[in-house]
Amino acid sequence: MSDEKVINNSVQEEIANTDSLITKRESFPTNINDWIVWIVALCFAVFHLYTAATGSLLALYQRSIHFAFAGFLVFWLCPSKTSNSKTKKVLKVWDVFLSLCAVIPVLYLIFNEELIINRFYYIEDLEWYEYLFCAMLVLAILEGTRRKMGKALPIIALVAIVYMLFGRYLPGVLGNGGFSLIAFVDTIYMTTEGPFGIALGASATYVVLFVIFGSFLEYSGVGEYFIRVARTLTKNSTGGPAKAAVISSCLFGSISGSTIANVATTGQITIPLMKKTGYSSVFAGAVEAVASTGGQIMPPVMGAAAFVMAEYTGIPYGQIIIAAMIPGILYYLAVFVMVHFEAKKLGLLPEKSVDPTLTFKSLIKDTYLFIPLVVLVVYLILGYSATFAVLRALIAIFIVSLFKKETRLGLRRILNCLVSGAKECVTVALACACAGIVVGIVNYTGLGTRLSAMIATVAGNSLFLALVLTAVCSLILGMGLPTTPAYIIVATLLVPTIRSFGVSVMAAHLFAFYFANVSAITPPVALAAYTAAGLSGASPIKTGYKAFALGIASYMVPFLFVYNPVLLFDFDSVLKLIQAIITSCVGIILLGIAAEGFFYRKEKIWERILLFIAAIGLIDSGTLTDIVGIVIVLIVIVPQIIQELKQRKTEVPAV
Repeated sequence: MSDEKVINNSVQEEIANTDSLITKRESFPTNINDWIVWIVALCFAVFHLYTAATGSLLALYQRSIHFAFAGFLVFWLCPSKTSNSKTKKVLKVWDVFLSLCAVIPVLYLIFNEELIINRFYYIEDLEWYEYLFCAMLVLAILEGTRRKMGKALPIIALVAIVYMLFGRYLPGVLGNGGFSLIAFVDTIYMTTEGPFGIALGASATYVVLFVIFGSFLEYSGVGEYFIRVARTLTKNSTGGPAKAAVISSCLFGSISGSTIANVATTGQITIPLMKKTGYSSVFAGAVEAVASTGGQIMPPVMGAAAFVMAEYTGIPYGQIIIAAMIPGILYYLAVFVMVHFEAKKLGLLPEKSVDPTLTFKSLIKDTYLFIPLVVLVVYLILGYSATFAVLRALIAIFIVSLFKKETRLGLRRILNCLVSGAKECVTVALACACAGIVVGIVNYTGLGTRLSAMIATVAGNSLFLALVLTAVCSLILGMGLPTTPAYIIVATLLVPTIRSFGVSVMAAHLFAFYFANVSAITPPVALAAYTAAGLSGASPIKTGYKAFALGIASYMVPFLFVYNPVLLFDFDSVLKLIQAIITSCVGIILLGIAAEGFFYRKEKIWERILLFIAAIGLIDSGTLTDIVGIVIVLIVIVPQIIQELKQRKTEVPAV
């Protein structure tokens, strides 16, 4: 029990950290420290809106300024703990010093632009104070990341630093020839190869704008509207509240891009409703965790890692969301099916008393709230840049908000939207900067190439084994890291191995992205499940394992689109696409039935085994496997349907 108490305490802290995401209105600050944070966060947001509208600065400066804002804010938002209290946090001189460590090195780059640009990197000597600035930057990144996300990622970055500086003493293939301090400083500080690399570039150009976009959607009432849509659509359905949790978490998560925020926002409404209907606390928490986790893989916005993927691969973000659409739908279809059959198994009926305001007439009246999302998606699909699309969508939000007094975005609310969005960018920026240290060192030292060669040797000629190894590494990294840095590291180390088997760039990177994401529901460290357990009052450990069972399809979907790339809209024939969609959907439904062990009645063990085989057969792209799946459906499912129809016919009273 002591372990569960510890987990519950950490979960409560995570929920507390998402207050800025779930608060619709914020009053202005009341003390000097809060005013400093508010003003800096506002400048952070305004800077990015300005550069998005007028054009980004040179990569090194756009990214370094982005980090300077985030690095300054993190030490004011997460100050040191006092010695007298384990919970109260007070800003200390140490925190102010660390915030300056994030800013001063960047100011040096800005005020010495000509010198920095014209310097011969990795060759020309450095001044003593440039070594000092590099050390200050590393300290700010490691400590800021630790405070915001825990020890795992800073430890990995520290190991990478030690490897670059002292790897010459390692034996065998892992050893390196040794690198100078000049090479280290240039990699980490003076160039865009390290913390100021591609990952932070995505954060500084795309992610920050979409986080601000999500903040505006929440403040304008769209988030609440999503929950109303979900509850209205499912109010007369068996297990309606659980299905509402799935739909609302899908809608809200697709724009928030944050699993924990998704759980904390929609879970406060859906989890109590599920428990009231008859679901156990464990199941209610697990449903919310799995549904919220899927938000990062569901277009149109997805999670921050999707923007990083666009930067790494060079694939336009609009193409990524199109490719991710069918896998995202399959993910939610599986969860929806399992929720439905769990309700059937428990004998749960539709709600007797439903909120009278949940009517289709009310929903139709407010459908204009979807306009900003429509604007965003249309511009992305038409091939415009993500920056262009989100700026137009922000304008659409402002116009839409004017239609009602409750949603109207006045000056105060707009300012608070910008501040809230900027605060939420801090986590992503720190994660990208810290992961950038690892990526820069791995690339410069050649460690990534050697590790990829080792994995390729272990996998031999087996693509499946290479995929399994990549999946396991992604899950292990994701257990201790947020999705974005976990994806960045896997994309650097392992994706090249998958690519060597002829897998497309899109499929290989989406594969790593999916497994980095579903680590949030993978025990023993299933952070989304533990957060949901904090809301449901259930055991975090039990909730984690139940979420793993509910999300079983999410571990199969990545293998599905690697072996069947037609599901990523990579197809020559529309008929092939339609066939793949139909068979995959049927396969996912059968997988849900097999996992729950219930259709119209409780399934026998041999039936569940056959259904699982049928699910695999239909999910696979081969014609022979589809035939095997159909035969099993005829043997197991069709007889139950016939029996149920006969029973219903006999129950109809004679006229």
